[in-house]
Amino acid sequence: MLISEAEKIIKDTYERRDRSRGVPLTFLHFVEEVGELARSLRSKNKDDIGRELADVFAWLLSVSYLLEIDLEAEFVRYYGKGCPKCGSTPCKCPPLEG
Repeated sequence: MLISEAEKIIKDTYERRDRSRGVPLTFLHFVEEVGELARSLRSKNKDDIGRELADVFAWLLSVSYLLEIDLEAEFVRYYGKGCPKCGSTPCKCPPLEG
């Protein structure tokens, strides 16, 4: 499935509610889902983690279409040629510390 196809599913299902809620509150829901994902990672339960990843993705799609950002195009523009910093695939940047 393409990102644009996933966005259409979320938009068709939730657009009226998302527009009524607005960007700030929709973004807040996204952040809450990221917190739930963090908690599920501690549990190491793959079903819970998968569900939370899907929730985070769905809320991110809501934020992006409310802001009229084509997330699929932005992803391709930024990551389509490998690492945005070093330009390599796989990434050859030095490892992150900590």
